[in-house]
Amino acid sequence: MEENRVKGKIAFISGASSGIGKATAEKLAQMGVNLILCARRENILNELKENLEKQYGIKVKNLVFDVRNYDDVLKNINSLDDEWKKIDILVNNAGLAVGLEKFYEYNMEDVDKMVDTNIKGFVYIANTIIPLMLATDKVCTIVNIGSVAGEIAYPNGSIYCATKFAVRAISDAMRSELIDKKIKVTNIKPGLVDTGFSLVRFRGDKEKADNVYKGIDPLYAEDIADTVAYIVNLPEKIQITDLSITPLHQANAIHIYKEK
Repeated sequence: MEENRVKGKIAFISGASSGIGKATAEKLAQMGVNLILCARRENILNELKENLEKQYGIKVKNLVFDVRNYDDVLKNINSLDDEWKKIDILVNNAGLAVGLEKFYEYNMEDVDKMVDTNIKGFVYIANTIIPLMLATDKVCTIVNIGSVAGEIAYPNGSIYCATKFAVRAISDAMRSELIDKKIKVTNIKPGLVDTGFSLVRFRGDKEKADNVYKGIDPLYAEDIADTVAYIVNLPEKIQITDLSITPLHQANAIHIYKEK
């Protein structure tokens, strides 16, 4: 059995109330990691906290705020007591896609939502937590959840793709800037993952959302969570910089084979 190097550590997970964030919380809890869970939906976070603490005997701290609001990000993270501020792992996961339109037909409200969450919120979280990690003087790991859409832009996904290209660029720059520090930076780029992602993109239209995954055996949130767990549990000297994960019949963001 692989050695557990993360038991007793503290992980901060944004977007923890559903999808990849929630699955990652469950996986790390199994490994004995104490968790700071961040999301907007307090009732779901409270239920998750109760279940994880009861099932795995770990400690969970919930922070209820919207990553798009910098003042709230600062206020909540700074409100942590000194022990909780010793963050070893950051899973910068909060993100979404809204709409699938041509660039010139996009609603600016949807554009703002994606840019504010996927880029600005992502930056606010990392910018606030990195100094806390540096202060611990321990080897820490940042896992940024990007997308294969950050490698190749696809039609009707211009804004979402742009935000994930930004995640890739920021991850690369972050890694270079932290090269002489004890912080590892990984950009994970999932392909088709069957979560609530498409339901949000299609504004609750379940039929359209389900069609995205028809004819292919997609990944699930747990597959990405297993990958995050592997990365954060590596020996201190090993850093995975960039990792794309797709289902068997997906080559990249554009080339997907689906059975009729």
